[in-house]
Amino acid sequence: MSVLVTGVAGFIGAGVAGALLARGEAVVGIDNFSDQYDPVLKFARLKPLRETRGFTFLEADVADREAMLGLAQKHGDLDRIVHLAAHSGVRQSMVDPYVYVQTNVMGQLVMLELARSLSGLKHFVYASASSVYGANRKLPFVPTDRVDHPLSLYAATKRADELMTETYNHLYGLKATGLRYFTTYGPWGRPDMSPYVFAKAIHEGRTIELTHLGFIKRDYSYIDDIVAGTLAVLDNPPADAGHRIYNLGAAHSEDIVQVIALFETAFAKKAIVELRPGEPGTLQETAADIADTTRDFGWTPKVTVEQGIPLFVDWFKSYNRL
Repeated sequence: MSVLVTGVAGFIGAGVAGALLARGEAVVGIDNFSDQYDPVLKFARLKPLRETRGFTFLEADVADREAMLGLAQKHGDLDRIVHLAAHSGVRQSMVDPYVYVQTNVMGQLVMLELARSLSGLKHFVYASASSVYGANRKLPFVPTDRVDHPLSLYAATKRADELMTETYNHLYGLKATGLRYFTTYGPWGRPDMSPYVFAKAIHEGRTIELTHLGFIKRDYSYIDDIVAGTLAVLDNPPADAGHRIYNLGAAHSEDIVQVIALFETAFAKKAIVELRPGEPGTLQETAADIADTTRDFGWTPKVTVEQGIPLFVDWFKSYNRL
């Protein structure tokens, strides 16, 4: 049997596919190499996967109905789906809202249609995001919290994904689990996310702009922990025909100023910081309650930011040949 991983050249997707292959699974990977950020990094992530036995790659868009639904005929042995393909990021969703709806909403719908067409499908796991918690002020965020006040279009699209999946579970008995990922970082991380932005700015001597006047806290979650959590969930579908939602995060909110200090230590160089007001759509603090995730899957994050940031900086220097 095979596992379908969408967004396989993405940060989390490549990690999940690599872990599946390492344990002997057959993986079908899909990516369309969108230009949200430099595709060169995506090609680099994909290269070792394509050199591994058991991996099949298809360059395609998850919103392409013909291509995706055709997978049911080409790969009838698919019994699990890990749907990670998405257009991510809060700020960019305000610049190009149409592509977010096309990829995140239409793409989710197409994947749900594929899932229900696969008679042997055991589990549909998909990426949601911590952004869905929106205007919630109660911390840490719990999956049972109300999430009907999204602060960005990106958050709205991920909440729409959850609602559509709930509908498909009700109508067709689709066994599904949504994962609300918190700020994921580590080797091969996205260049548009804060850890990469901080590293690049410090190395180049450029200014880091901090919104909310620097009063920002984020639940920084190391990639290896996130991959392990995703696989733990994938391996344990709902006992009944259910739809579940879990947080995957470090369960510890880090002060952004202290995080930058860890980067300064790793680079042995001071950061130049400029404080700015808050921006519409951006959360001031995120923190994951993972009690349910730990209880149901025995998963707990292991890598602290004090350990993870130096590992990321080592990779950053190596990848950029510094």
